[in-house]
Amino acid sequence: MDLTTFWFILIATLWVGYLVLEGFDFGVGMLMAVLARDDRERRVLLNTIGPVWDGNEVWLIVAGGATFAAFPEWYATLFSGFYLPLLLILLALIVRIIGIEFRSKRDEAWWRRRCDIAIVTGSVVPALLWGVALANIVRGVPIDADGEYVGGFFTLLNPYALLGGLVTLAVFLVHGAFFVGLKSEGPIRERAIRLGLGVGVLAGALTTAFVVWTGLAQDSLAVWVLGLLAVGSYVLGMVAATGRRDGWAFTGTAVAIGLLVVTLFVGLFPDVMPSSLDAAWSLTTTNAASTPYTLRIMSWVAVFFTPIVIGYQGWSYWVFRRRIGVQHIPGPVHPG
Repeated sequence: MDLTTFWFILIATLWVGYLVLEGFDFGVGMLMAVLARDDRERRVLLNTIGPVWDGNEVWLIVAGGATFAAFPEWYATLFSGFYLPLLLILLALIVRIIGIEFRSKRDEAWWRRRCDIAIVTGSVVPALLWGVALANIVRGVPIDADGEYVGGFFTLLNPYALLGGLVTLAVFLVHGAFFVGLKSEGPIRERAIRLGLGVGVLAGALTTAFVVWTGLAQDSLAVWVLGLLAVGSYVLGMVAATGRRDGWAFTGTAVAIGLLVVTLFVGLFPDVMPSSLDAAWSLTTTNAASTPYTLRIMSWVAVFFTPIVIGYQGWSYWVFRRRIGVQHIPGPVHPG
């Protein structure tokens, strides 16, 4: 395996980690609008992701940094061509952070409502637009002979990409609901599982349609196999949820998301951004890569630090593994 292929696989792995972990964060954020019935239940939802959500975002930062260092041409074309949707994602993530971090700073109902709106909005927008962006990358976008994106914003709003956005939006919502079922107890757990099963039927239909469309477009046996495995994992997660097997339900949606991302990257390889104008103008792992010396230095850094990061994050999940309920949430304190 050459270094360009190694870094393509590593970047794909980082995106798998990000979308699996941040996916349930987005799902829990969206559930703030429909699942919780009072402030204490909303605090339960936030506490399920409280110890881990900011760590999950590190995967995105590392994926972006790795792309910049390993494939600078890919990074440049991606961030110039997808400037507006990526800016909207960034703004939404900032708004979500503000909502999470500042919600507990004041007890007024109006303050917490506005923070809740920020959390919900900051979860819905990235959940939708990440799917749109990834689907466009795999489908191909107008790139000219100089490696420049020559389309517009509405070029990205094609039917395939919009379906990809709906898939990530719906699947992340189900993923978040099953995570709440895994991490909470009492009535909120039951409502989360029921909501996940209800939305899960629609999410499964959207995912199946997207997998079939991707398989037909890519005409690759590996894409078909991985896509169908993703659908199968999702179905098994739904079956586990009906039996209240919370751990297996969450595992099913996590594996499904991971396999779906792998499906897209397998369909993409060896391109990193296909050109819809001329296949010869596509950016590939070869013509978009950094120098071999740069890739060698980065590879040693990755081999050393990646296990440390994964080990630390795994330890944090283990420490905060217990379920929580409204009985663990203290009431508001009003100073005398």
